[in-house]
Amino acid sequence: MARSWGHSDNPFEEVDVDHQVNPFSHPRPTPLPHEPPVTFYNDPGASVDIPLDRKQDLKKKERELLAKEAELNKREQELKRREEALARAGVFVEPKNWPPFFPIIHVDISNDIPLHLQRVQYVAFASLLGLVICLFWNLICVSAIAILWSDPRAWFLAAIYFITGCPGAYFSWYRPLYRAMRKESAFRYGWFFLFYFFHIAFCIYAAISPTIFFVGQSLTGIFQAINVIGHNGTVGILYFLGFAMFVLEALLSIWVMQRVYWYFRGKGREAQMRPDAAAGGSRF
Repeated sequence: MARSWGHSDNPFEEVDVDHQVNPFSHPRPTPLPHEPPVTFYNDPGASVDIPLDRKQDLKKKERELLAKEAELNKREQELKRREEALARAGVFVEPKNWPPFFPIIHVDISNDIPLHLQRVQYVAFASLLGLVICLFWNLICVSAIAILWSDPRAWFLAAIYFITGCPGAYFSWYRPLYRAMRKESAFRYGWFFLFYFFHIAFCIYAAISPTIFFVGQSLTGIFQAINVIGHNGTVGILYFLGFAMFVLEALLSIWVMQRVYWYFRGKGREAQMRPDAAAGGSRF
């Protein structure tokens, strides 16, 4: 059987190279044109050209912010230094925080007043608010009578009670009691006792409102309530409510007076808790 070796059976026969197909004789493929690499927005290597003027503005704003921050830190340190100096001198800074929607006074019993005196201070604050409510209700009732009887003299007195009585009570006896309990000041305790006695006397007089004086007609006491209910039942009921408010205010104020006096004289539960609280504080 004959074998086939290309075009000839002789493997040693010379082959014409010019007519032989050369697989490497084809031209080389041309390379693809160069394309810039695709960059993404989050590519950290991507550079952004910022104008020189904009760079200068940014640096200027940065310097201004740093200067303002340094100034604020300086002011904060100065305020802190002053507060510490006032505290060492026995002067307490009392920022206004009550009522929350329109702060006009400072009330922070839980942080300023010792634990064994907080209950009495809370009740004293309730008596201050009770007086405000009593005087406001009294103004409404006397306004109704002034309209019915066409006599504004009593109304002017009721308005004076409300306008002067509310801030007067705060500055004359509530704030002295607050500071006395905060600093254990005997002088402020004496100031409180003096003006709180007049406060209790006024509440008792307002609850009675005798008719022997014209001033009695400007208060919603029991005698005025009896007199008014004979002329107008609705306004008379309002007067009786005012009488009840003044009675409750007087009783509440007497309780506060008694508790503060017992504490000041070293009696009562609050006074007994004072050495315990001091001993507990010394352990810490």
